[in-house]
Amino acid sequence: MQLSDFDFDLPEALIATRPARPRSSARLLVAQGAQITDAVVTDLVEWLRPGDRLVLNDTKVIPARLSGTRARDSAQGATQARIEVTLLEPQAEAGIWSALVKPLKKLKIGERVVFSDVLNADLADKAEGQGLLRFNLTGDDFDAALAEAGAMPLPPYIAAKRAADSQDAEDYQTVWARRSGAVAAPTASLHFDTPLLEALAARRVEFSHVTLHVGAGTFLPVKVDDVTTHKMHAEWGEVTPKAAAEMAATRKAGGRIIPVGTTALRLIESAAVASGEIAPWEGETDIFIYPGFTFRAADALMTNFHLPKSTLMMLVSALMGQETVRAIYAHAVAEKYRFFSYGDASLLIPR
Repeated sequence: MQLSDFDFDLPEALIATRPARPRSSARLLVAQGAQITDAVVTDLVEWLRPGDRLVLNDTKVIPARLSGTRARDSAQGATQARIEVTLLEPQAEAGIWSALVKPLKKLKIGERVVFSDVLNADLADKAEGQGLLRFNLTGDDFDAALAEAGAMPLPPYIAAKRAADSQDAEDYQTVWARRSGAVAAPTASLHFDTPLLEALAARRVEFSHVTLHVGAGTFLPVKVDDVTTHKMHAEWGEVTPKAAAEMAATRKAGGRIIPVGTTALRLIESAAVASGEIAPWEGETDIFIYPGFTFRAADALMTNFHLPKSTLMMLVSALMGQETVRAIYAHAVAEKYRFFSYGDASLLIPR
């Protein structure tokens, strides 16, 4: 299975840099096996059945992108340099985060980066292209300072076109975000607003919340030709006993379990792989889903349109079949669907 098997041509003009407004007005491609229908997200009310269960990732994106200044004294006098930081994940010791630091080579261990009047960090260590930053604040004080100084960590393909702004603080967060810890949004969930949730509830579609803290590794490219040798990044997640019981009850009653987003799908499949059925689960998952994978939890998937040669293209190919996904993406490009994090959505229902 070669990386080139998951490639396709995507016109740059189809990469969305802002979401649809309102959220639920985005387009929705519905694929029932090989049959494709063009719709809009509000049409989910018609496509989902009473008794179906949507699985929603309630992770909350932190404003993980920071811009600061490094000050250094030398024989030539005081010098300053701009340092850009993207937080990755907190470490066991309070106040320490792993982070992408640019330029990491020019920052020495022990040097301080100032992000605001109240927030700064010292470089504690660096290895494998990442830095360990020791912040001067922890807990609620850190959260408050980060909210003031940080910006939303937009994906590279958006950040290359424009800087994050105040509107992204709302746009790049789901309406049910609850548990802080993600540095990327579960983007299929961005299409839901309160009116749509209410309409689905009236349709007797049910909801379960799980948590997977999406990491920056979700944007890392696959660098091996034989995709089966690719190593996934690990992300922390939890399926609570309540969520597991709800999904088991839906399965027993004949309803469909439909994760919203690849993050929710990867999490519930991780839980199912461990036990053979959907069960409570907590820990780090590096599950890699590619064609040949046996799905134990998900009956369908709502997801956005993904990057060529990405692990997410491999995931949807595993669910729908490679030839079907090629046809879906060719249709999406021809019909000018908007791609990636702020783009349109698809509802994928395998045969």
